[in-house]
Amino acid sequence: MKRFTSSFAVLAVMLALTFPAMAPASAAPDRHPEIREAIASLHRAKDHLEHAAHDFGGHRVEAIRATDEAIHQLQICLDYDK
Repeated sequence: MKRFTSSFAVLAVMLALTFPAMAPASAAPDRHPEIREAIASLHRAKDHLEHAAHDFGGHRVEAIRATDEAIHQLQICLDYDK
């Protein structure tokens, strides 16, 4: 189960980084928009997991925990660049 959780967190981050948000042309460029979008994507995935009608074969709780950890690690990355 731990391997699934780690794989889920890595996959979630990779998917979020693959589809970065597009900033309007008039906006000042934000630092690390891909990481910020990954965090937002992970929050959306967590919300979906928390409100789902089923437990994804018993993996929901661990997936939520892994999502929280991925969000935490990405936030640490942003904090180091200040």
